[in-house]
Amino acid sequence: MAHSPKLALARPGPHWRDRLQEILPRVVLAPSCAAILVFVYGFILWTIYLSFTNSRLMPVYEFIGFDAHIRLWTQQNWYVAIKNLAIFGGLYIVVCMGVGLTLAILLDQKIRGEGVLRPIYLYPMALSFIVTGTAWKWFLNPGLGLDRTMHAWGFTSFNFDWLVNPDMAIYTVVIAGVWQAAGFCMAMFLAGLRGIDGEILKAAQMDGASPYAIYRRIVIPLLRPAFLSAVIVLSHMAIKSYDLVIALTGGGPGNATELPSTFMYSYTFTRNQMAVGSASAVIMLMTVAAVMIPYIYSELRERGR
Repeated sequence: MAHSPKLALARPGPHWRDRLQEILPRVVLAPSCAAILVFVYGFILWTIYLSFTNSRLMPVYEFIGFDAHIRLWTQQNWYVAIKNLAIFGGLYIVVCMGVGLTLAILLDQKIRGEGVLRPIYLYPMALSFIVTGTAWKWFLNPGLGLDRTMHAWGFTSFNFDWLVNPDMAIYTVVIAGVWQAAGFCMAMFLAGLRGIDGEILKAAQMDGASPYAIYRRIVIPLLRPAFLSAVIVLSHMAIKSYDLVIALTGGGPGNATELPSTFMYSYTFTRNQMAVGSASAVIMLMTVAAVMIPYIYSELRERGR
């Protein structure tokens, strides 16, 4: 039976409270979205434009092309920064994932005290990179920390001078970074291990598979999403590492621990080469995008299936 047009017109519209509940979240989020558009994406576009100018101490808005990018790739410090990023980033990601996976497997054995060990492993992640860098600077300083302690205990031949050794200083950054982020990887892998169906593991055990074979052929392949997420997060953290290096080594000795992030800061704010610093920031942005875009694409593709 068809409804009468008069009855349809007589029906009350949505209540004002329903409309308010629909509009209020948008009103509350609007200032945050506007701030993000201006202070994140707006300044990203501004930095990209500055990289095509001849800005030095102050911004200059005359477009001159790729001159700053060309000058960037003639700087010896830039190549040092890229080399250090390859060393730091590669070791940081691999060692963090190795230590995190090992700790996760150990905790997954339902050992006693897991509730105590888990927060202990995660605690470094709660610290800022400034705190981590400062603490490790004190610990690795030959005149204050490990060296002095070992000498006081009678081990006078002990020598660990990596912090002041130009050839080894970058590895102290790796040590501090791994100490802070390994617990984060452990948490990701532990969540992945706890999400694996126990029936699969029981079936493999009944077929006579050894624990090593179970982890190598079943468990680790099933942790692929956790591995991918860990690589993405750690890569992003490695590329933008600035405060850890500044607090731990200050980029030294010399420029032995220079990274693209410290290079960008020094050329923009201390060497009055804003255009070159902006060009290095653009390269860093492209590197982050090269890591993030394939990951986002794969996630969206899997959700669309």
